[in-house]
Amino acid sequence: MIRRAALSHLLARLRGDTSGLALLEFAFALPILLVMSLSGAEMTNYIGTKMRMSQIALHLADNAARIGSGSQLVAKTITEADINDLFVGANLQSSELNLQANGRVIVTSLEPTASPNTAGTHKIGWRRCYGAKTTYARQYPVGSGTTALTGIGPTGRQVTAPDNGAVMFVEIYYEYRPIVQTSLVPSTSMTEIASMIVRDKRDTTQVYPVTGVTASTC
Repeated sequence: MIRRAALSHLLARLRGDTSGLALLEFAFALPILLVMSLSGAEMTNYIGTKMRMSQIALHLADNAARIGSGSQLVAKTITEADINDLFVGANLQSSELNLQANGRVIVTSLEPTASPNTAGTHKIGWRRCYGAKTTYARQYPVGSGTTALTGIGPTGRQVTAPDNGAVMFVEIYYEYRPIVQTSLVPSTSMTEIASMIVRDKRDTTQVYPVTGVTASTC
């Protein structure tokens, strides 16, 4: 009888003991808090990476529009070495993201088929590629010398080249490497595009070869 009363007293004390309540609540909440924190970190990293790829595409298009050798009195010429330098610079800008190993860069020179371009058609003067992800299927017209193009780029947002000029169109494909889990990001691949009009008069007859320099053909 005494033992039963002692047991009942002990159970009553246990029912009224709330000293471990906070710890128990924390244990239940910890998995949810952990998932939310990791998801936030992963999404922040993904958005940051996508923004950096967008900036690299813009800078690459800008640099491609500026390259060339010559004075203001003659059309500037560009060489395979100039284009290779563009790619090296883009990879250096990507830093730890390693664009060369994890992506594919495509630079296209879009030019009018005639000047004045009364027909409104364009051609691809040249195209060069860089990066290890060679299986990426580019989204836009392929092949140097392609003619009768209305422009280049997404439908409804195509860019065109001015008379006696050219437009540098850049497409960057990058395979995102998650820091936590693939399922926490919208996609493991991203594509960014950018374009810039060539500032100076440029010799568009060819990309001039350089002894000992390998062209970054596609």
